[in-house]
Amino acid sequence: MLSTPAFAQDELAEASASQPAIVVTGSRITNPNLEQSSPIQVVGQDEIDLRQATNAEELIGELPGIAPGINNSVNNGSGGIATLNLRNLGSTRNLILLDGQRLVPASLASQTDLNIIPVALIERVEVVTGGASSVYGADAITGVANFITRRDFEGVEAAVTYGITERGDGERLRGDVTIGANFADGRGNAVLSIGYQQVDDVLQSNRLISQNAIFVNGAAVGSGTAVPTRVTSSLDGGLTSGTNQLNPTGDAFIPTYTTFNYNPFNFFQTPLERYNIYGSARYEITPGIEAYTRAMFTKTTVELRLAPSGLFGDTWQLPLNNPFLTDAMRTQICNAGTTAGQFAGGAAECIAAGAATDSNDPLYREAAVTINRRLVEMGPRNNTIITNQFQVWTGLRGDLTDTLSYDVSASYGESQRTNTRTGWGLKSRVQNALRALDANNCEDASNGCFPVNLFGGGIGQNIDPRAVAYFNQPAAFTDSTSLAVVSAFLAGELGESGFFTETPVGFSLGAEYREYNASRVSDISAGTQDEVLGTGAPSPTFSGSYDVIEGYAELIVPILEDIPGFYSLTAEGGIRVSDYSNSGTSVTWKAGGSWEPFQGFRIRGIYQHSVRSPNIGELFAPVTTGLTALTVDPCAGPGPFSAALTSICIAQGAPAGTIGGIPVPSAAQVNATGGGNPNLDVEKADSFTLGVIVTPPQVPGLAVTVDYYNIEVTDAITTLNPGDVLTPCFGPNLSAPTPNPAAPECALIQRNPLNGSLNGGGDTPGLILQLTNAGTLETSGIDFRVNYSLPVSFGSVNFDLNGNWTEKLVILGRECVGLYSNNCEPITPEWAFNFRTTLSIDDLVDVSLLWRWTDGVEYEFAATTTGILPEYLAIDDASYFDLSVRSNVSENFDVTFSVNNLLDRDAPNVSGFIGSSTYNSGNTYPTTYDVLGRTYSVTGRVRF
Repeated sequence: MLSTPAFAQDELAEASASQPAIVVTGSRITNPNLEQSSPIQVVGQDEIDLRQATNAEELIGELPGIAPGINNSVNNGSGGIATLNLRNLGSTRNLILLDGQRLVPASLASQTDLNIIPVALIERVEVVTGGASSVYGADAITGVANFITRRDFEGVEAAVTYGITERGDGERLRGDVTIGANFADGRGNAVLSIGYQQVDDVLQSNRLISQNAIFVNGAAVGSGTAVPTRVTSSLDGGLTSGTNQLNPTGDAFIPTYTTFNYNPFNFFQTPLERYNIYGSARYEITPGIEAYTRAMFTKTTVELRLAPSGLFGDTWQLPLNNPFLTDAMRTQICNAGTTAGQFAGGAAECIAAGAATDSNDPLYREAAVTINRRLVEMGPRNNTIITNQFQVWTGLRGDLTDTLSYDVSASYGESQRTNTRTGWGLKSRVQNALRALDANNCEDASNGCFPVNLFGGGIGQNIDPRAVAYFNQPAAFTDSTSLAVVSAFLAGELGESGFFTETPVGFSLGAEYREYNASRVSDISAGTQDEVLGTGAPSPTFSGSYDVIEGYAELIVPILEDIPGFYSLTAEGGIRVSDYSNSGTSVTWKAGGSWEPFQGFRIRGIYQHSVRSPNIGELFAPVTTGLTALTVDPCAGPGPFSAALTSICIAQGAPAGTIGGIPVPSAAQVNATGGGNPNLDVEKADSFTLGVIVTPPQVPGLAVTVDYYNIEVTDAITTLNPGDVLTPCFGPNLSAPTPNPAAPECALIQRNPLNGSLNGGGDTPGLILQLTNAGTLETSGIDFRVNYSLPVSFGSVNFDLNGNWTEKLVILGRECVGLYSNNCEPITPEWAFNFRTTLSIDDLVDVSLLWRWTDGVEYEFAATTTGILPEYLAIDDASYFDLSVRSNVSENFDVTFSVNNLLDRDAPNVSGFIGSSTYNSGNTYPTTYDVLGRTYSVTGRVRF
């Protein structure tokens, strides 16, 4: 019952002469007798039905060779969209198509949101991983995923899918109604599909593995931003170590601090609600001229949640007459500040400032301090991301002659994504609330300011709700993108046959114009550095645009056929010339061919050269300071410190008096500064695939493909990882550094001017991770697929093995195959496969078992890192089994029932501090390993 590994050319051969030829992904040539040289994976209708997917990402995200993109398993690091990441070379280097045409990007980095694909209408998905750039554009470096809708749909189809985890959470609901009809004696067809999807959240508090934030040594630690308040100053003595927290008695500070367990607030599965509508129509005006149009609209709401906001070690100006400071606290702050040279008049001047009546009083002074205080009174930080997307297409297509067809079309689409943050708080208002005249009055009483008491004694001391209402204000920004496309192409055959073949030469010629626009409009709060508490980077307003004019040609030449040793021999070539308004003219091309020495055994290969222009986000996004993952800072903690290490830390901005007491990274995160770069140039990619297809006539139903791929991207537009900066400066083992002061990367580390840490506000750039063209990316490996359908007396048995071996994945000189860390994410195992076995009993019941297997991996620095529990240094191979049963209850009604993760396998625990929070969350990697546990789903579908 399952589709074969779809040699798309087999589907072509079955097309009747009366129907339009199917255009195979990877080529514009429509001759059904011509073999393509690019490997294509196909997810067929039966696989789509058995997976009972809520969105398109679930259809292809688990295919071997596809790395996890941003999906609903990503909470801290999600932009509210689902992306495709072919070959783990980034979601900006592949294309998502709908019926061979581009979709409007959802992000400023030209990423397409898989959430907008109308799953109910998808007939199949074709994923091509070689030779796609010259056909579709150079941004298809790693390939294309083409979602192909059902043509000539007629009747009514309604389906409802419901799913739930065995723990009783994470409910999923999907409902679709599709109506279609042919008209004008079959010359026309119209279809309308309306859908609704809802995915409920799964909190990390509801899974045992993630109830506590675990450090790499196995201790439950969490974040150093907690309750009560910590205050740190730049000093030599006194508050030196950054560990000083308010004594529960409220009288002074003590050199210890509690931590905050942030895990329970985070999502393992982010909630989603989506409405979509899709319509299409076509009409044959006269023989050879068909008008067609289609339109789609999607509204998606995604919710994200983080632990409560806080004062995360930023620099604050603390008025020494703050009414909530005790004399003991003030004395400690004054002694520390005097040692650091903050007060010319010494400690006496500082202590006297406690008696100042207001900021106009000559005694008035403020101390520069860093403050850590979790604002639990505001509840969790919430992000609501609402995306509205629409796109329309219209065109004319048809046949000029029996062997010559054309297609002229235009499309326009817009996407608007609004991110609203609530429960985060505004820094300027907290700062104003610290400048208090007394316990009930701010010096600046505008906007309803009420003083904030950060120094009340004990964990049970809450901030006054009136102060919370003052600084707990929402912030928002909106990302808007648009895409306009005008294209035309001509495809056909040259003559009635080739030079030495009966099959004629196939060709296509085309031209395309595209215009991209993108902008971000932020309110003042969201666009200002350090203003929204707990956000990391701000989201400033900016805009950009570019356009491109392209011309392309493609040729498939049959050379020999039906002679000994050459059942068929075909050459293939293509070229695309692009003129970008932002980067000039570039040329992308491909050359390849296939050789079938005898029927049922074919060798294919293709070489591709691509030139990708930077997108709007890469060019124009403002440079800001945000956060990146880092567990160990070589300059932090008690040492020991050699002279070389001390000099590096001081050169990077740490005050000399802080050496030996610099705070460790807060919640395994440090500041990082980066953004767009208007000076970026194009990146270049060379790739080739070489493979075999075996479909022996002697073994009906057997199909085997094996394809080697190799991709290298030079002058790659990339951002450095933390290890790319820290390792050259401090050596591979950050826990036992071997400093190299001469390394130029040392200058890319800029520390907090008060306490020497890599945490803080805008005054702490942290790691400088700017976009450049200095990168090189490489990957190679083998895709393999074995499909065998065996008829039996009661029906059939189908075996489908789809696997990948990754030989290498080199990112900026760093090998990442089989490794995990914040430098190598998402995880790329060396081996992975899906193996589905389906038993079909006549036309009544299908029983299908899917085995998903991924190879074991290990921590990137396992050989040199100390202090990490051995069980966190490696992850065993993982097997998941999904069982599905589909029954045709009647001619018009079928039911599918599935149990995913049948054996309820637990996710591996590697702590929550070994990678970035985007992928390493809840002490595991939820985009790679199943964190939900056993889940159930059922689909009922009726057709008329």
